[in-house]
Amino acid sequence: MKILIMNGPNLNLLGVREPGIYGNSSFESYLPSLRERYPDMELEYFQSNVEGEMINKLQEVGFTYDGVVLNAGAYTHTSIALHDCIRSLRCPVVEVHISNVHTREDFRHHSYLSPACKGVICGFGLDSYRLAIEALICK
Repeated sequence: MKILIMNGPNLNLLGVREPGIYGNSSFESYLPSLRERYPDMELEYFQSNVEGEMINKLQEVGFTYDGVVLNAGAYTHTSIALHDCIRSLRCPVVEVHISNVHTREDFRHHSYLSPACKGVICGFGLDSYRLAIEALICK
């Protein structure tokens, strides 16, 4: 299986940004444990703070990969363009959030991406990514 793990804006600051919400580890320090857990999978990682770059990458892999684990960060709550892109892909996309967005500010309670995704996982810290991979395996 080939899976893209994509992080959106400000997630390059994991481990530094609001550790009380997002924890003390960077995603880059967590990724090796995912690769070790799934040695027969090709796990590609991509992060961008730019919505258009995220769309370009999704279009690049969305017709040949087996799935996408997507933490679009704040774009989750604003991007109709990402929603439309996800709907056009052949592979399933699982929306991921490190924090439980439903216990946070009201504007985080609505996702433009959820209706286009296979499912949503939130609130389990970085382990949310592993849970999303498991969901894609069971697709």
